[in-house]
Amino acid sequence: MRKEDKNSLIQSVAEVVKSYAHFYIVDIEGLNAEITSKLRRECFGKEVKLMVVKNALLKKALELVEGDFTELHAALKGNSAVLFSNTGNVPAKLIKDFSAKNKKPILKGAYVEQSIYVGEENLDALVAIKSKEELIGDIVALLQSPAKNVISALQSGGNTIHGVLETLSKK
Repeated sequence: MRKEDKNSLIQSVAEVVKSYAHFYIVDIEGLNAEITSKLRRECFGKEVKLMVVKNALLKKALELVEGDFTELHAALKGNSAVLFSNTGNVPAKLIKDFSAKNKKPILKGAYVEQSIYVGEENLDALVAIKSKEELIGDIVALLQSPAKNVISALQSGGNTIHGVLETLSKK
């Protein structure tokens, strides 16, 4: 490959890295064409971009992106594919579900929520990370809880409160 071609490829990979908030580096070596096609379809269905890229090119692309990704250099050995997503836990759930049936992909490293995770042992922690929408839903539910409690108490004890108020007004 000519140097100009490599540079343009590095630039395009860097643009993809910049356009997504999170990425996972996985090992998909040994998957046949049928299983790889299934993985690509599942990624597409969950709005995850799967890209197979050479480790050296990915390393150079990460150098062009703002941030320190040097911890991930240890994960860039052997065959690597990269899963890009704007939701932090979706690729982790996809990896966990798909590898339960096929033994692959194996998590090598990830950049999620401005943190770097290296090694397959972090997969459960990455699955447990809540997305922005899930966190907003939890906060809304917590904020609504006290109001719902007051309303239900007033509705259930409406007759009791009325009786207490009548008794107090007669005295």
